[in-house]
Amino acid sequence: MEFLEFDPTSDFKILLAIPLIPLVGYVIQIFFGRFLPRKGDWLLTGGLFVTMCLILYMVAKAIYAAYEGEPFFHESVDHGISWAWFFQSALPADSSLNLNAGILFDPIGAGMLAVVGVVSFCVHLFSIGYMKGDRRYHIFFANISLFTTAMLILVLSDNILFLFIFWEVMGLMSYLLIGHFSHDPDHPRQLFATKACKKAFMTTRIGDVLLLIGIILFYNHFHTFNFTELWAATTEAVKSNPEGWGGENSWMTWAGLCILGGTIGKSAQFPLHIWLPDAMEGPTGVSAMIHAATMVSAGVFLLGRCYPLFSPDALVYVTAFGAFTAIFAATIGMTVYDIKGVLAYSTISQLGFMVAAVGCGGLGVVAGMFHMVTHGFFKGGLFLCSGAVIHGCHHEQDMRKMGGLWRKMPITFVCMTICTLAIAGIPLFAGFYSKDKIIQAAMMAGEMTPSWAVTFASWALPAAAAITAFYMFRLIFMTFAGKTRDHHVEEHAQEPPWTITTSISILAVAALFSGHFYLGGDLLASHGTWFDQVAFEQLADGHSNYTSLAAFYPGIELQSSYVMAGADVAHVGEVAHHAHGSALTTSLIVAMAGILLAAIIYLWRLIDPAKITGALGPVYRTVYHKYYIDEFAEATFIKGSVAMSKLLKWFDENIIDGLVNLVGRVNKTAGFFAAWFDKTFVDGAVNGAAALSQAFGAAFRTLQTGRIQQYASFAIGGALIAAVWLILSS
Repeated sequence: MEFLEFDPTSDFKILLAIPLIPLVGYVIQIFFGRFLPRKGDWLLTGGLFVTMCLILYMVAKAIYAAYEGEPFFHESVDHGISWAWFFQSALPADSSLNLNAGILFDPIGAGMLAVVGVVSFCVHLFSIGYMKGDRRYHIFFANISLFTTAMLILVLSDNILFLFIFWEVMGLMSYLLIGHFSHDPDHPRQLFATKACKKAFMTTRIGDVLLLIGIILFYNHFHTFNFTELWAATTEAVKSNPEGWGGENSWMTWAGLCILGGTIGKSAQFPLHIWLPDAMEGPTGVSAMIHAATMVSAGVFLLGRCYPLFSPDALVYVTAFGAFTAIFAATIGMTVYDIKGVLAYSTISQLGFMVAAVGCGGLGVVAGMFHMVTHGFFKGGLFLCSGAVIHGCHHEQDMRKMGGLWRKMPITFVCMTICTLAIAGIPLFAGFYSKDKIIQAAMMAGEMTPSWAVTFASWALPAAAAITAFYMFRLIFMTFAGKTRDHHVEEHAQEPPWTITTSISILAVAALFSGHFYLGGDLLASHGTWFDQVAFEQLADGHSNYTSLAAFYPGIELQSSYVMAGADVAHVGEVAHHAHGSALTTSLIVAMAGILLAAIIYLWRLIDPAKITGALGPVYRTVYHKYYIDEFAEATFIKGSVAMSKLLKWFDENIIDGLVNLVGRVNKTAGFFAAWFDKTFVDGAVNGAAALSQAFGAAFRTLQTGRIQQYASFAIGGALIAAVWLILSS
């Protein structure tokens, strides 16, 4: 199958075309979209279909390479393909001040490209039906096209600087898309959309500033932005230092924590998670593409790209933040009644799974990246299905008013149930395989590199998985089972247009089958998988050719990996085998327990949920109000910032302006005295000299008459006076 073998000459051109197609579509749409037939939706949707096909073709090459047992890591710069950016010809070509941009295509990038391509196309197709009649229809399609462009370039970038640039472009497009309805004065949620987009933009800026600081720290020490060069420089720095990650390399822990800060902001981890639920004010297609499947996953993707830069101490905090966020957000999801709100907190929780997995190292990195891909498909499907429900129920979002919708919306019901089974971790569905690997990774890390964070994650993640199964089937039962609890919903409920049902069907199929690519057919396949060329399952047989994360970071010795820390490979294999069995059992038990509890309460109604909430009292109210985090942020940071701004305004108006006005008054007074002195003395002296000159001139004018007789008289008189003076003086 030669057509599936990677060919740098042609394939890098294809990879370059992948982000250029939606970029060209954006330029055409933003300038001419309103004049095109159907306001240009066909142009961008067709362009995304072509982009998706190109992406799937390139992803097929990654999968084929994995099945052939070939390494799959391609940098365009290795083949002489790069683009000069801020390039100074006076400097040597390899100068760190000459910045070049190139393409990096590897298993992580292939997986993320698949998510972005498929989900983005489905969102475009979905939006044709969902956004019909919107007053800014053409602007919406332009914005999601530019967002897709930014995400694709971020994934393909071979250096962290370009990743950050398009990370910020995504932030801008997120702001515009969340606030899409803020420009519509007739929309009932206009004010909420305005507040939500500002909240999202300002909250994520905190993480972005930390990320920028981390980038600057690494560049300041290693003088490069290129990922592979950063990995190699980190490895060399740790090897050459007797204290490893400590001593003079301790700065890398702080730099890694700054990188983590970027992930916490973009991937909505505690405590910067507060923007994501409010972001649901944007159109549902935006929720699916940006705030469930792609943009928020960019933070996890960043962790995967920068994993070799994290010290073991930094990874402890990566695990802690992820595990805490997973259980924290899951508990809130049990109390939310807004159908999109449930999915918002579910997203935060699932992102916590991914972050915690990366922090566990070793298998966890692969598991986290794997879950990032499967989650993108089933969560994108869940959001689009929720949009189908909202659209079919005349924009009703409260699950308490729904019920019995499976009769009127069978396609939506089947698709949403498939995606729910995937997120709940039921075997044969995508989420089971990736979530099982995360729990296995936590158990392995607890055995090989125990720490307080890993210990916490080893019980918090299974607990969060059980809660996830509970609240997701709570959503299914409240929405589709029983009888409709509001006659207005029952009257309006209907299956949405074909564009919507087609989109959710595609993602439901992906939610069902995407997890199987990881297995590579045989659970113990020696050729590995498309994510990890050296299969972690080999550990179960104690194979000695285990090379940790060689597929992700070729040639880089990962100091923080438990395998590279001197652990015996046979022992690691034994631990992996035991953890695999324990994780499989745990995953099944918690998933079934969560589903059973949801059925008892919301399907069979054997327990009245009102009695449970009443018995829990203040505990339930605390969770229902989201632990009052928003109120705390409002009372402290927001009101504190407002109070500080008012204080600064008062200081500016009274102190700074007072000083400026005082200086002005002093200068005015000095100017008054200077003017008086000038008028009185300077002008007086000048005027006096002029008057004196005028007087002398007038006097001398009497002598200058022009009459000869007068001049003769003056001469004779003068001569007589001179004679008398001479006589008298002699």
